[in-house]
Amino acid sequence: MNESIALVTGGNRGIGLEVCAQLVRHGHTVLLTARSTEAATAAAEQVGAVPLRLDVTDPDGIAAAAATVADTHGRLDVLINNAAIDYDTWQRAATADLAVVREAAETNLYGPWRMVQAFLPLLRRSAHPRIVNVSSEAASLTEMGGGTPAYTASKVGLNALTRMLAGELRGDRILVNSVCPGWVATEMGGPGGRPVAEGAAGVVWAATLPDSGPTGGFFRDGRPLPW
Repeated sequence: MNESIALVTGGNRGIGLEVCAQLVRHGHTVLLTARSTEAATAAAEQVGAVPLRLDVTDPDGIAAAAATVADTHGRLDVLINNAAIDYDTWQRAATADLAVVREAAETNLYGPWRMVQAFLPLLRRSAHPRIVNVSSEAASLTEMGGGTPAYTASKVGLNALTRMLAGELRGDRILVNSVCPGWVATEMGGPGGRPVAEGAAGVVWAATLPDSGPTGGFFRDGRPLPW
């Protein structure tokens, strides 16, 4: 019962897969989720995690996954909302296809929101509950310019969700933070970025904070970013 149970959405590739690998090495039981059973199973075998089919846009599937975790583990200690889509470099806000914006929000904002609502009862059973929302410095209003409107707007919303949840769940001792992994050389980030292990380390840092750690913050590599 002392082993931490962590769930990572979009854990079958890129930053999510590396986060799973690092958490396994830290001694966590890691529930690696992907939209298909096959993808989850293949990735979990690579890193020693437990596969779980989960699509963050499917409320019924999320409810089924939460029931599985409840039956198998009885609680959840760490929820990492990593799944994201539509880094829409080809768009500008003035001319954006709003269907693409809505699609991005379904995964990047409403997906984490659904996950928190479904898994909150299990997080409340944890002695050291943590929620980590994988965001992006693109969502920093301080530095924001143009471009990637679907991705950026959805991550701004995710940061707002982080702040609201941190305030509401403080009494439950649940630490809730947003983390920017930086520009990472993944399928979404493209070539030229920092090593995946470096980007994932900041997410793992937030997932393993002590009880005295921060909540309601926005970080990269353990250091605060401007909202």
